[in-house]
Amino acid sequence: MKNEEKVWELVENKKEEFIKLSDRIFDTPEILYQEFTAVYEHTNMLKREGFKITENICNMPTAVMGEYGEDGPIIAILGEFDALPGLSQEAGICENKPIENTINGHGCGHNLLGAASLLAATAIKDWLLQNNIKARVRYYGCPAEEGGAAKTYMARDGLFDGIDAAICWHPATFNSVNKPISLANSRIDFTFFGKSAHAATAPHLGRSALDAIELMNVGVNYMREHIPDTARMHYAYMDSGGNAANVVHAKATVRHLIRASNLTELSSLVDRVFKIADGAALMTETTVEKKVFSGVSNLLGNETLEKIMQNEWDKLGPVKFDENDLRFADKIRSTFTETEIIDSFQRIGIKAPLDLPLCDFVAPLDSSNNGGIGSTDVGDVSWVVPTVQARVATCAVGTPFHTWQTVAQGKSAAAHKGMIHAAKIMASTASTLIKNPQKIHEAKKKFDDQISKNPYICPIPDGVMPPILKD
Repeated sequence: MKNEEKVWELVENKKEEFIKLSDRIFDTPEILYQEFTAVYEHTNMLKREGFKITENICNMPTAVMGEYGEDGPIIAILGEFDALPGLSQEAGICENKPIENTINGHGCGHNLLGAASLLAATAIKDWLLQNNIKARVRYYGCPAEEGGAAKTYMARDGLFDGIDAAICWHPATFNSVNKPISLANSRIDFTFFGKSAHAATAPHLGRSALDAIELMNVGVNYMREHIPDTARMHYAYMDSGGNAANVVHAKATVRHLIRASNLTELSSLVDRVFKIADGAALMTETTVEKKVFSGVSNLLGNETLEKIMQNEWDKLGPVKFDENDLRFADKIRSTFTETEIIDSFQRIGIKAPLDLPLCDFVAPLDSSNNGGIGSTDVGDVSWVVPTVQARVATCAVGTPFHTWQTVAQGKSAAAHKGMIHAAKIMASTASTLIKNPQKIHEAKKKFDDQISKNPYICPIPDGVMPPILKD
């Protein structure tokens, strides 16, 4: 039996327990830095599988690391398990139906993501044990990918130092090695302080923090014409100053999310937004406090690791779906627009067939990215250690993520099959690296060459702590 087949068999041997793990995480959706049930479940599984456990990593109560092995190369498998707010949805149905008394939902498939990554790490652990191979595998259970940038804090504070390679995946509508293209971003809270007053009898005595925010937002919106095409700007009111219209609001907060293709460009945009905030404060005779909430870097690719993962994809092939999977996917697809279906494969530069329910191919490594670009804190891992990521089909072609449709498919048989496939891809990529140390050396050399020309500068300043809510 070939090396990869042995590892895939080890994944198969334990897949049922990890499918159950994924479903339990799905049933208890928790948002950034509140994933206490999820980290408890993952920690218990790590203990059952004989990993050495480190809890509360980087002072994050919902982060955990499990390690197995001694000496040799260190391979990290990255997992996530956070949900999104406002996406409560009953699984297995094809209409928008929130679950009573639940507001969160796994609209990005992180219940699958964490379980598959832990399964891959477990398979590598079993493979090392069976073959008496000297190496170490680490599973990082990471919270708060959705806006909390946990991995960025971890990268800044040295939690990935000494690792030889990091491997991860994400649920998708297609099968591919992930294109190492993402947007760096910074989430910054701007709190304006003014002076309250009676809005009718003495408005001239007040200085409105809410007016300052509105002027700032107008300034940022006018700035959109004068930024690079790939940059993005978003904002949300965190505190509008209260609900009394007859009071001049003395304090209000807005969060701006600024995205750019790289850290240098991001820094320039942030400086410009800061000037707009200062201008809004000047116009309204208020003061402004700027506080970084989170930030992430753009992804840094590693050609050596990407070629190795593509080779594993070519050997394993696409996820195999059955007639029941296709029928459910067709029903889900009836809720999409034609534009959403066509957009589904834009990240791999392929036009989605309108009659294809589930992806039945693996994209070539040289396919181009023609779609929208998001952000991920995996980007910061890729700036401190050679990193590679898979995209694996878990849902119907056309499924827009961060939607109820994604949640509705989160416990489906197709999602489970994609999850197990992801574990196999990651596990055989890891075992190939361990058996070929020259490839690890080659990946690290490419990484060092990139970093030497453009060193990593963490987008979260020293001293800024994770935004963890205290009881």
